[in-house]
Order: sequence, then structure tokens, then C-alpha cells
Amino acid sequence: MPDLSPDQPPFRRVAILFAGGPAPAANAVISTCASAFLQNGIEVIGIRHGYSQLIDFSPDQPLQEGRDFLKLDEQTLKRTRNARGILIGTARANPGKLISQPSHLEDAECAAPLQRVYDGLRSIDVDALISIGGDDTLKTANKLKLFQDRLPADAPRIPIVHLPKTIDNDYHGIDFTFGFFSAAETLASEIRNLIHDAEAGRAYFIAETMGRSAGWLAYAAAIAGEASLVISVEDLGPEDRLDETYTDQSTGETHSRPIMEVDRVVDRIVQMMQSREEAGKDFGVVVVAEGLSEYLPANYLEGVPRDDHGHISIADVNLSRLLAKLVATAYQKKTNQQRKVTGLQLGYESRCSAPIAFDVMLGSQLGVGAYRALVEERHNGVMVSVAGQLDLRYVPFDELIDPATLVTRVRYIEPNSDFHRLARFLETHINT
Repeated sequence: MPDLSPDQPPFRRVAILFAGGPAPAANAVISTCASAFLQNGIEVIGIRHGYSQLIDFSPDQPLQEGRDFLKLDEQTLKRTRNARGILIGTARANPGKLISQPSHLEDAECAAPLQRVYDGLRSIDVDALISIGGDDTLKTANKLKLFQDRLPADAPRIPIVHLPKTIDNDYHGIDFTFGFFSAAETLASEIRNLIHDAEAGRAYFIAETMGRSAGWLAYAAAIAGEASLVISVEDLGPEDRLDETYTDQSTGETHSRPIMEVDRVVDRIVQMMQSREEAGKDFGVVVVAEGLSEYLPANYLEGVPRDDHGHISIADVNLSRLLAKLVATAYQKKTNQQRKVTGLQLGYESRCSAPIAFDVMLGSQLGVGAYRALVEERHNGVMVSVAGQLDLRYVPFDELIDPATLVTRVRYIEPNSDFHRLARFLETHINT
């Protein structure tokens, strides 16, 4: 890559940090990114397990190589582009948890975790940071940049570039995220196996896939896996939603939130089962996106914990098992017949699956893009994106994040778009 050699690189040492859930091709991103810097005389370290060590940094307990960070060199990176897992590990620690509006950055207590992250990076001579993660990690990267913008003029700055990662593919600013297609293929393979099982036993499976906010992964897996029906948050029309009032136990404040009318969703699945039976098909697989759990009425979510980013623990809800019981009961009530309906959660098995070629190529281009953004373009506070024939783009944080709330916007499947209509067509006319 002859065009990756500026005369005087502006950095001596850069850090790569990965946060949030794993995704196929993560190591393609990390290794290609690190290699681009190393080829040009810039040292690279990998921060281990996201922000979990940095968030608790103290000068009395300095960061240790091997435990808290790794030096990445050509030997470490050898043949890792297609490797599974994450070379430097990951975690969901959130140093921006107390920052929900710009004014909070002026509060020393709210900004203390960001201060510790900054001090920790400076303590190991980091000159620039490459952040890899989902929308929560993007929010953290933006908050860390805004925190540094408020430092005294003579304080060193650590430029930040973010690389988008989520198998959910619900990111604005990029066509597809690395790992999405690999995860979809893994889940589609599982669904195809379930179809044969369902046919053999004249039964149904309700398969819950990852996709907290949007249905891209559920739809892709259902289409490629030839599922009988797919339902995601985008499929909840006005007639499927109610408003629920609840009281925040920590503040005592009353709020309202949309919830789904569970009976309508259950009835839709039962109608599909009856329609298939009229066509001589007494089996099938229904795919539901886990994000529907966020729309369950409060009585279904009692005792369910939340993470540092405020998300409910979807694994503890087990939406697929809940719906399977409700569907089996509703089916029997409506038909006076019994049909075995089994719910199971799919997803973890896809996050570290072997990456397909497209994701390796996409991840590699994003990794090189981090080098180009920081060294060649001298950017700070941008997300690296890829469009068209893997052409690089650089999207400023303020185009992706609401400046008042500091949150990102979710990219949903557009109802009645061609992709959305494709799933409906295949369910109705093709699937067996």
C-alpha cells in the first residue's frame, strides 16, 4: 500500500479499543488497522476488554502490559484476519453513563469516568484512539471527544476515530456493518435445520434472533433460512401498540412508553399456522427479533435487570419461550387441536462464527480507513464508513448523534420498502 506513508506521522502510539458484543470479522478490522499504522512506524497497542480497565484507572494502580493492554506487532497479527473471536477482548463498561446532555460534561462528578479514561490513555502515552463498537460505543467516543474539547487549551488531545460494528446492521452512516452477513448466514443455517425438525414432528419453532432495536438480522436470517414468518419492531403498526404509564422507581417520575398488544402478535402467528395447514403444511419456523422484548408490557419485565447503557437483559426475558407458550395456548383455543410450539433463542452462536469473504473485505477496508482518517486526513471525531464498491467515507460524529441528548438514531427497516416487501412475498408465495 504505497499511499500509506506520509513523511512525518503525527502520532507515535495509537490505541485500538473494542467494546460491546462480538461480531464476525472483528479481527480483520483490528489486524488490518494495526498493520496500516505499523507499516508507517507508528506503535499500536490493543486495550484489553473495552473500557473496563480504563474506567477504574488510578495513578496508584498503573495499567500493566499483558493484563490491561497488548502491544500489537506483525508476529501477533500473523494470519489473524480470518480468525474468530476478538484479539483484544471486549466488554460493555460505559464511562459515559452519567452524561446524558452536554451540560453534564461540566460536572466533575459526572465526567469523572471520562477523566479516568483520558488519564489512563495518557499514562501509557497514547496519542490517538480507534474505537470499534456499536451505537453505544459511538456515543462513548463522542462524549470522550466532547470532554477533551473542554480541557484547558494546553492539555494534550487524543484524536478519536470510530469504526462501526454491529451484527444488527442498524447503523446510520454506512450501508452494511461488518459481521452482519456472516451472522445472518449462521442463523439462516440454524433455521434451515429447524425447518426439517419441524416438518418431521409436525411442529413449530419460534426462533428469537438478535436485533435489539431493528429487524435487519431477523429479516436477513428469515429470508435466507426460508422461515415461515418474521416479525420485528418495524412490523408493529399503530393497531399493534398501546401506551403504558409507569413510575420510575429511582426518581418517582411518571412516564409513558409504547408497548405492543401481545394478543395481536400471537393471533398473527396463529393465523399463519392455520393458513399453512389449509395448504397442507402443518409445520414451520417463525423468526422474531429480540427487540420486541423492549415493547412488552411492564408485567412481563418485572425483575429483569438492565446494563450500563440502560438496556434490559433480553436473555432474561426469553421472548421466544414466552411467545411459544402463548401461541400454543391460543392455537388450541381457536382450533380445538394441539400443536407443539417450541421457543429458542438464537444469536450467541453467530457472534463469533467464521467470517465470510465480504465481511473480511469490509472489515479490512474499515481498518485501513482508521489509518487514513487519522494520519492522512487528520480527522478527529469521525466515523469511518464504506459505500458503493468499498469506497471510504468519513462521517462527523455530529451528523450521527443528537447534540442535545447525545444519543444516536437507529436505522430501521423502512416499512413497505423493497426489502421489507421481499420478506412478505417470500412468506406468502414461496416458503414450504
